[in-house]
Amino acid sequence: MIDDALERYPLMQVLDDGTACTIRPLTTSDERAFITFLHAVPEIERLFIKQRIGSGRFRKEWCQDLDYDKALTLIAIAHDHVIGKITLQQREGGWKRHIGRVHCLTHTEYRDVGVSGMLIHQMIEVAQHCGLTQLEAEFNGERGASIHCFETAGFSELLRMRNYLRDMSGSLHDWVLLGMQIRPNAEFTGAGD
Repeated sequence: MIDDALERYPLMQVLDDGTACTIRPLTTSDERAFITFLHAVPEIERLFIKQRIGSGRFRKEWCQDLDYDKALTLIAIAHDHVIGKITLQQREGGWKRHIGRVHCLTHTEYRDVGVSGMLIHQMIEVAQHCGLTQLEAEFNGERGASIHCFETAGFSELLRMRNYLRDMSGSLHDWVLLGMQIRPNAEFTGAGD
């Protein structure tokens, strides 16, 4: 199903500041540029990337063994640099198979010009095409601007747990879960596993 949703990419878009960018799926040839992008994003915003960026495990899971049915990453590229990414993680079966999890990051030099909102809207369309009916996104509480961007796109806060997360230095952070109901494309809605 995901292959049909990806037929529209690469997609050219214009950001709020007039910058032209291309949105497309992450490919194995993007490894170096993708890692460079992630290092430009503040560490506090990368809490949900479980592997150490640049490690062999990270490179394998994120850049080499790409399985778009399990985890699709769309990247935004401007001036030959990755400026944003959004990932949709899907479950193959079980009682949460209708729920996709979304993670979005934006390069610090491209904030407030519509990168995240554009990527979120693109991924909502992909999720609808995949037959998903719910999306969720999780954040540490300090990511107020990101939370606001997701809320603007139609997500709402489902849960906030105070001091629930612990970063690598031992500091505590709130955990915020946002969710959104979506109407799937009926042609691609599955009835079971």
